[in-house]
Amino acid sequence: MSAAPSPLAVLVTGATGPGGRATARRMAGDGARVALNGSDPARLQAVLEELGLPRDRAIAAPGDLTDPAAAREVVATVEQAFGRVDVVAHLVGGWAGGTAVADLDHEEVRTMLDQHLWTTLNILQATIPGMRERGYGRLIGVSTPFASTPGPRGAAYAIAKSSVELLLRTAAKEVAADGVTANVLVMRTLDDERSRAQQPNAKRNAWTTPEELAEAIAWLASPGAAAVNGARISLDGRG
Repeated sequence: MSAAPSPLAVLVTGATGPGGRATARRMAGDGARVALNGSDPARLQAVLEELGLPRDRAIAAPGDLTDPAAAREVVATVEQAFGRVDVVAHLVGGWAGGTAVADLDHEEVRTMLDQHLWTTLNILQATIPGMRERGYGRLIGVSTPFASTPGPRGAAYAIAKSSVELLLRTAAKEVAADGVTANVLVMRTLDDERSRAQQPNAKRNAWTTPEELAEAIAWLASPGAAAVNGARISLDGRG
């Protein structure tokens, strides 16, 4: 098992969303080198400009992670720039719902599985071998309470997110002896508009800001979180 590399090389997927942008800023603030993944190169470039970092500290790695070959190419891009991938903050989003199980369209389920299950599996398969070989790695995904406690008319999303949790927590068991961890952060709602502070109520108290998500990711990415593996950590403690 190797010591933690410094600076960390961090791959943020879903980097153009509010959680991805906040995570990139937070990790860069700790001195990490950050690679931004998304499917829209122009939006990735805008996030790079927001960060204002030199090219040896921040790059765009565009690619559609639903495609295994594209996921491998994304990781190859990061490895070419930074030498390795130490941390994956997998923040690819997407929601579809509002349909009862009896009326559920198979395409809705496929869409959710593509966005959540397959992107997660593809990025894990592209990064785990290198992490195990180097003896350090942090795999961090995001889920929802509905993955374990489903509500009505949200089956497609709940199915997809529960599959993300199972993949990461299974991977945690497989990489535990190699200096690699895999964990899940659970949020009810990402409060990118700061509604919890501006219009507080009992429901919004359980919402999570992008900065709070980024803080949790930064901790899980650190050497100090080495003993946390296979965990499902809720970020809704106020509600």
